[in-house]
Amino acid sequence: MYENKTKIILLLIILSIIFSVFTIFISSASLNVPSVSAKSAVLYEPETKQFIYEKNADAKLGIASTTKIMTALLAIENLPLDQVIAADSSAVGIEGSSMYLELGEQLTVLDLIYGLMLNSANDAAMVLANAVSGDVEKFAELMNEKAKSLGAENTNFVNPNGLDDKNHYSTARDLSLITAYALENDTFREVVSTKKITVQSNLKERLLVNHNKLLKNYSGCIGVKTGFTKTCGRCLVSAANVEGLELICVTVNAPDDWRDHTNLLDYGYSILESVSLAKIGQFQYTVPVIDGDHETIDIENTEELSVIRNKGGSEITAKTEIPQYIVAPVNEGDVIGKVSFYENGEKIGEVDLKAKTSIIKKEKKGIFNFFFNLIK
Repeated sequence: MYENKTKIILLLIILSIIFSVFTIFISSASLNVPSVSAKSAVLYEPETKQFIYEKNADAKLGIASTTKIMTALLAIENLPLDQVIAADSSAVGIEGSSMYLELGEQLTVLDLIYGLMLNSANDAAMVLANAVSGDVEKFAELMNEKAKSLGAENTNFVNPNGLDDKNHYSTARDLSLITAYALENDTFREVVSTKKITVQSNLKERLLVNHNKLLKNYSGCIGVKTGFTKTCGRCLVSAANVEGLELICVTVNAPDDWRDHTNLLDYGYSILESVSLAKIGQFQYTVPVIDGDHETIDIENTEELSVIRNKGGSEITAKTEIPQYIVAPVNEGDVIGKVSFYENGEKIGEVDLKAKTSIIKKEKKGIFNFFFNLIK
């Protein structure tokens, strides 16, 4: 009898172990969290400011040419895009990737930015930095001021191109914040999403081809920047927009960076979704008007609204709030009501309902108005 009891206990232990392993396996499979080769990495959703994945996110590391995200941003914000700039001696013959500018060669700011971001041109970085600030040291100060203003607290720039320097570093988290801000700029977004372009200087024509393979290999990719030095390793910042959901991925010192980004972006899109709550003009109502030159007024939402949420969430409900009537006068665009959206009883967004036209106050007729009109 004792022997049978021991066997039962052992069987229960074995079953318990099998169940635990199975549970862990199912949990891991459902989450499908990828492993990455990078020393440091993040996956960032900028609308909700949510970090979906982190690995050594705040490690201060060399970031190679991903530095040029900040250089391009400052050039766009501080220089006219059609301004023509000549290459000086500090840019010509600089080490590393280049546009191979000649001394005195002239290009527009925009074409230099294309060279900077597509060809990863170190010479273009020098020309732009000098044009913005007068010299590299002052430009680095401007880079650091901008980084701090964006919440990139663990970043320090000393040059505009990312060439190795022990005092030149950032983090995967900081790079995602800088990139999120840069992508709000239409010019930056257009440049980094360009696969190839031909630019013309006063001396020659150049075909610039983007080094970012994800633009061709990942559906929805919109940029952003590659980077490499022997010291920093392979660095990559990418961004994608799929069905309204934008994600930013950063890897630093990643031997298998293309695969890392593909896996991380796939992971993000497997767990999050963008849900449209309201399209422009989707909610339209008519409200009675008192003392107006019209008896009713039409109102509608003039803005669209979407939310980012976990896939498979609860049903979203809408609650409309409009008055029984309004009193004239009413101006076009006045907020008359609103539509609020809820998930699990929690408010997740709202849109205003605005007047589509103006209504003036109806002139009251009376004995005073009668005599006044006679006098006129």
